[in-house]
Amino acid sequence: MNRLCKFLLLFPLMLILVGISVPVYAAPYDGYNYSWWGDPEPAPVPYLPVKQIGGEQLSSGPFKSPEDLFITADNQIYVADTGNNRIVVLDEQASVIQTIDAFVNGNKADSFSAPQGIFVHSNGHLFIADTGNKRIVELTKEGELVRVIGAPESDVLGGNFVYEPIKLVGDSAGRLYVVGKGVFNGIMQFDSGGKFSGFMGVNKVRYSAADLFWKRVMTKEQRSKMVLFIPVEFNNVDIDSEGFVYATTSEAFSDTPVKRLNPSGTDVLKRTGYQPPKGDIRFRTGGTRPGTSAIQSVALDRNGIYSILDSTRGRIFTYDREGKLMYIYGLLGEQVGTFKTPTDIDMLGDKMIVLDKGLNQLVMFEPTRYGKVIREAVINNDIGEEEKSVEKWREALRLNNNLEIAYLGIGKAELRQGHNYEAMKHFELGMHTQYYSRAFERYRKDFMWEHFGKIAAVAITAVVLLIAARVLIKRRTAEPGVVGMGWYTIFHPFNGFWELKFERKGKIWFALLLLLILSLLYVLKRQFTGFIFNPTVNAENVNVIDEIKFIVLPFFLWCIANWSMTTLMDGEGKFKEIVMATAYALIPVVLMQIPLILLSNVITIQEGSFYRLLESIGFLWFFGLLFVGMLTVHQYTVGKTVITMLLTMLVMGIIIFLGLLFFSLAQQMLSFAATVYKEAMFRLGEG
Repeated sequence: MNRLCKFLLLFPLMLILVGISVPVYAAPYDGYNYSWWGDPEPAPVPYLPVKQIGGEQLSSGPFKSPEDLFITADNQIYVADTGNNRIVVLDEQASVIQTIDAFVNGNKADSFSAPQGIFVHSNGHLFIADTGNKRIVELTKEGELVRVIGAPESDVLGGNFVYEPIKLVGDSAGRLYVVGKGVFNGIMQFDSGGKFSGFMGVNKVRYSAADLFWKRVMTKEQRSKMVLFIPVEFNNVDIDSEGFVYATTSEAFSDTPVKRLNPSGTDVLKRTGYQPPKGDIRFRTGGTRPGTSAIQSVALDRNGIYSILDSTRGRIFTYDREGKLMYIYGLLGEQVGTFKTPTDIDMLGDKMIVLDKGLNQLVMFEPTRYGKVIREAVINNDIGEEEKSVEKWREALRLNNNLEIAYLGIGKAELRQGHNYEAMKHFELGMHTQYYSRAFERYRKDFMWEHFGKIAAVAITAVVLLIAARVLIKRRTAEPGVVGMGWYTIFHPFNGFWELKFERKGKIWFALLLLLILSLLYVLKRQFTGFIFNPTVNAENVNVIDEIKFIVLPFFLWCIANWSMTTLMDGEGKFKEIVMATAYALIPVVLMQIPLILLSNVITIQEGSFYRLLESIGFLWFFGLLFVGMLTVHQYTVGKTVITMLLTMLVMGIIIFLGLLFFSLAQQMLSFAATVYKEAMFRLGEG
C-alpha cells in the first residue's frame, strides 16, 4: 500500500520530468493518408485538439463571425472579429492582450466595419482589410493610425469595379498584396506608398471541349446569353520568409487550388508528390459532405512545410516543400475538436490554430508523437541532417509502415551518403521513379566499373554467337519450316502472306501458339519489367488470367469483326486465314518483349526514349504486317483494305456495346426473377 501511495504521488512528477504532453481531448475521427495509388489508408492521427478558445473564456467577450487569423513571430494571435467590428490580440496562452475597435482619424473617432483580413508586418504595424468601409487601415502596434489606403485608381479597372478587400499580406519592401471580393483579375498589388501597381497571379479560365464547340456554332445573340468564362477568384493569401505569396482558391476539381507566386506572378509551387496538393483525392459525389475539397486557407510552417484547410469536410492537409503529403487531420462535426465552419488556420510554433467562424472560437491542436516525428524528419531532411532524418523516418515507419513518404525520406538520405543500392530499395518502396532512376544511375556506374571485364566478355560472346547463328541460317538451303515461315513472313510480307493463303504454308496451331506465347510474355513483362517503367504493378499481385484475357479477347474480337465485315464486302479471306494472318503479324511484338524486359532493367528515365522507340518499332511493324496480311487474304485494293480495317474497329465497338447491354439486361432479369421468387416464398410462408 505504501508503495502504491508513493507511486501515485510521484506519477505527475514523472510525467513532467520525461516531458510527456497529455492531450486534453482524444481525436473525434480516424486518421488516414493517401497511398501512391490514391487510395485512403488508415494512419495514426498526427494532431490532437488540446484547447478551445472562445465564449466566456475571453475577457473581451465572445467572438462573432470571425474571418481571419494571423500569428506573429513572437507568438501573438491576432483575430479579425468581423461581427464585432474589431481586432482581438491574444498571447500564446490565449489570454486577451488588446482589443482594437476604434482609432483616431484626423481628430475624429473612426471604427471598422466588418473587417475580414488582418496582417501584422515585421515592424509591428497592423494592416486591416476594413471590408465594409472599402479600405485598408494601417495602424501601429498601439492602435494609432498610420494611413488609410482607399480604392485603387487605374484605367485597367473599369467603371463597374467594386473594391472590397478581404485578405492581405505585405512583404519586407512594404508592398501589399490584397485579395478583393469578386475580383477575378488576380491579386491586387500596392507599392510601399499605397499606390495600386497592378494585378498578379490571375487564374486560368477552365472550360470543357463541349463549351468551346457550342460557342463556335452559336449565333452572336446566343453567345451573349451564355455564362461568361471568367477566372476563379482567390480567397486567401499568405507570404513566406522569402517573399513568395501563397494564394488559395476553392475551385472544384482543380489540381492547383494553392499557388506559390513569385514577384512576377508565376506559380512556382512544387508538385512532385504522388498527387497534387489539392486536399482529398477520393470523395463522395452524394450523401453527407459530397464533392471535392474547397481550399479556404493556407498556413506556412518551417522549411517549406505548409498546410491547407478544406472547408468541405473540415480537413487540414500538410505538405512538404516538394508537395508530398505528410498527414491529414480535422473534421466537421459537433464533437469537441471538430469544426462547424472553419475559415482560417495558422501555425503557433509546432501547434496548429484553427479559426472556426461557425462556433466563434479558436481550436488549438498539438502534434502527436506520429505527427511530431514526421515533421522533424522533413525538417532534418531539408537542412541536410541525414542521420537525424533517417532516425525519425524509421520511427514514423514503426508507427505506420504504410507511410510511403518515409521510405522516400530514408532513400534520399541514403542517396546523399552514397548508399545507392539501399537508396534504390527505399525509393521503390516509396514508389518514386525519379529518385529511383537517379540512384540506379549511380549504382549502375559503380557496378560497371567493378565488373567491366565480365561485362565485356559476355558482350563479345553474344556478338560471336549472333554472327555464327547468322552464318548457319544462310547456309541452309532447304525450304523453311513452320518457324522459318513465320520469320520469312515478317521480312517478306507480300510473299509470306501469299504463301500462307494460297500455298497453305500457314499453320493454325502455330498461330494459336504465337498468341499463347505473346500472352505469357505479357505476364512476364508485367512481372519483370524494371520499376522505372512499371511502377504500378506488384509482381506478387499479377493475375495471370487477367493478363491473358486482355490479349486473347481483343485478338478474337478483331478476327470475328473483320470476318463479319469482309463477308459483306466480297472479301476472299476465311476465318481461319484471318486468324493466321493476324497471329503472324504479331511476331514482331512477340520478338520485342524479351529485349524490352531486359532493357527496362538497365536504363534510366532519361534513357527511356530507347525503350519507347523499341516498343514503337514493334507495334508499327505489327500494324504494317496486319495491313499487308488483310490486303493479301481478302485480295483487296489498298483503299478498300484501309476502309475495312476502320470498319472492323467500329464493329468491335458495336460488339462490345451489345455485349455490355446483354449482360446488363441479363443481370436485371435475374434480379427481377430473384425478387419474384423471394416474394412468392414469403407469400407461401404467410399462407
